[in-house]
Amino acid sequence: MEQLEFLISFFTEHKFLFTLVVIAIFMLIRRVLIKFIWGDSNFLSEEQRKWISRTKNGSFTMLLVVMFLVWRSEINEFALSLTAIAVAVVVASKEIILCFTGSIQRASSRSFQIGEWIEVGSLCGEVIEHNLMATKIQEIDLHHGTYNYTGKTVTFPNSLFFTTPVKNLNFMKRYVYHEFNITVKETANLYPLVPSLLARIDDHCEDFYEVATRYNHVIERHAGVDLPGADPHIHVTSSELGDPQVHVRLFCPTERATELEQLIREDFMTMYCERVLKQPPVTIAEDLLSDTDSSALHC
Repeated sequence: MEQLEFLISFFTEHKFLFTLVVIAIFMLIRRVLIKFIWGDSNFLSEEQRKWISRTKNGSFTMLLVVMFLVWRSEINEFALSLTAIAVAVVVASKEIILCFTGSIQRASSRSFQIGEWIEVGSLCGEVIEHNLMATKIQEIDLHHGTYNYTGKTVTFPNSLFFTTPVKNLNFMKRYVYHEFNITVKETANLYPLVPSLLARIDDHCEDFYEVATRYNHVIERHAGVDLPGADPHIHVTSSELGDPQVHVRLFCPTERATELEQLIREDFMTMYCERVLKQPPVTIAEDLLSDTDSSALHC
């Protein structure tokens, strides 16, 4: 009992040392909890990421409360002395205040959660962690239409939420409206190719069309808007240079978007060569090769 009273009186007189001990204990507990949640998994699931984020944010909040209780008297005295320079302090800590308020704005608006895909300005990725100061995402190559992880981790301050719109792309994790253009140099009437190309696209999408239709209805009910639908769409336009261009839009599984695009491009080029250029597609490739290379190609 005497030893306990001695420790209490000692740490009361040496608050800085007590603060270091408390921080060390909180860091140790947080590390043990995160290691327990991580387990033996090589890759974290969405649920694990959520619990790790909750552990980090909860331990940080509790640490702030304990520090406030320990240094309460000093904070009160310091706050009274700050009244004269309050404006200067606000200006100096503007970014920190914006980060805190940005975190509050994100939580109150429920703009995204851990595991969801978001787009903030030119940044696109899956949210893997967020706290009072910053948000961390795994970058996704969205602008090139591949929807693959780039391997880069991006951390940006929460103050960005006040200056940049936040787009929630969570529905794109499963199915996506994938759009791309096919441009040809020769001036030709491409409209006769559209029915045949649509038929080929229907063949490629046959195995997932029913699931895509149901998922499209789910998105419509959740968002309360009338979406274009799950049927593929083609329209013929021209590029900025005036070259004929075919624009294709299809609603497909995200992980198959690139594969389907390549198949559709192949189908179009085959039709274009056979019907417009009146040449078999392989003949055009062989014209660019020597006889030896052409023989090797057939082999």
